[in-house]
Amino acid sequence: MNRENAKDIRTKIIKGIELAYSRLLASKQKDGSDLVISRNGKIVKVKASELSK
Repeated sequence: MNRENAKDIRTKIIKGIELAYSRLLASKQKDGSDLVISRNGKIVKVKASELSK
């Protein structure tokens, strides 16, 4: 695998992660659900409506 190919794959992976996050956030906002995230090493629940992308 050359550098250019690796860069293309990395870009596709990042776009996929961003798309998955956007879909998750939209779904949770629609349902009025919480997201469980880590903040400063502590696990907390956050209303999806409080998060913006």
